Amino acid sequence: MSVQVETLENNMAKLTIEVSEDKLEKALQEAYLKQKNMISLPGFRKGKVPRNMIEKMYGPEIFYEDAANQLIRENYGPAADESGIDIVSRPTIDITQIQKGKPFIFTAEVAVKPEVSLGEYKGVAVAKADITVTDDEVAEAIEKERNNNARIITVEDRPIAEGDTAVIDYEGFVDGIAFEGGKGENQSLEIGSHSFIDTFEEQLIGKNSGDEAEINVTFPEEYHAEDLAGKPAMFKVKIHEIKTKELPELDDEFAQDVSEFDTLEEYREDVKKRLTETKETEARHAQEDEAIDKIVESSSMEIPEAMTETQVEVMIDEFAQRISQQGLSFEQYMQFSGLTVDKLKDQVRPDAVKRIKSSLVLEKIAEEEKIEVTEDDVKAEAEKMAAAYGMESDKILEMLGDSEKDSMKKDLAIQKAIALIMDNVKESE
Repeated sequence: MSVQVETLENNMAKLTIEVSEDKLEKALQEAYLKQKNMISLPGFRKGKVPRNMIEKMYGPEIFYEDAANQLIRENYGPAADESGIDIVSRPTIDITQIQKGKPFIFTAEVAVKPEVSLGEYKGVAVAKADITVTDDEVAEAIEKERNNNARIITVEDRPIAEGDTAVIDYEGFVDGIAFEGGKGENQSLEIGSHSFIDTFEEQLIGKNSGDEAEINVTFPEEYHAEDLAGKPAMFKVKIHEIKTKELPELDDEFAQDVSEFDTLEEYREDVKKRLTETKETEARHAQEDEAIDKIVESSSMEIPEAMTETQVEVMIDEFAQRISQQGLSFEQYMQFSGLTVDKLKDQVRPDAVKRIKSSLVLEKIAEEEKIEVTEDDVKAEAEKMAAAYGMESDKILEMLGDSEKDSMKKDLAIQKAIALIMDNVKESE
């Protein structure tokens, strides 16, 4: 294999990769072996047709696609390494020569890591953070914990009130005709949660268990079901049960149930301490973001579109993985949201550009400051990962390949660059 590198405009490069005719012949033979059981010719049993007969009948091109795909998979990675350039995008592949008895030649157009001209990164001014925790915030956090520990009881001596949960059957009609997706049985609806459209929930207030009611609402103009958008609807509702939360008393016994403390006052002080720590962390991150944004703004770099497109695809893949963890497929999400892939790409593109610029600037600072990541740093990070996953740190290190370790070192260098920036910021009122 040989590689030639051609520098293009806008931080792009073209790799021309040549693979020997012997390797092409080997790939063609492997393609034949893979496909032969699917090819039949008169006079031959299926899977027994000689390769030369197939090529004579259909042309040698019949095996070119499989052979080319195999050779690109096997040779692009080594060629990218051999090129010596810092590639920051997925390649755009083009086959320029594939013919029996001749070398296989293909090109890969890629984005190259841009050069960064750094602005001032020491002494950046950031807004002073307010990490004061008010009594109201403490009370709100404790009230949330009370709600989490509430008992659900059935109400039989009064009508539905705000905050109750009504167990209902319902069926919706538009112009007197039931519409698809408008029916439910034994559905729990928290009054005031605004889970249902328009004033549906408010109209249930004052109704009793066993009541039947007609609820009139109007669908929003921007509704996901276009045939219902903006239309008035009537729901027939049957109320089965009314449930409400019974909150625990706010006393020492409550504190003992939800914490390690004996008294409500001790628990309250701990809540305030934890809220303060949370605010400190959030404030630190906000200041980091502000400082990095200002450094990016004062720096200059030319981002190739292919680099942005690759980052967009990475972020969409990350998003798809997150929603899959919630039991929803990417296709289902796209259907429910009414988005297309192109629209989603447009939405994430600004964040993709921001992420690229921030990373480039931080990498450049690490380079300028000659920041080094030691083996002790790597071991310390492995210990953090081991604690998070409940594993031994040695096992973590064994599982990491060279590319994963390089990626870890890069991330650690960026963390050190951020720490350097924050050690030198100036807080402004």
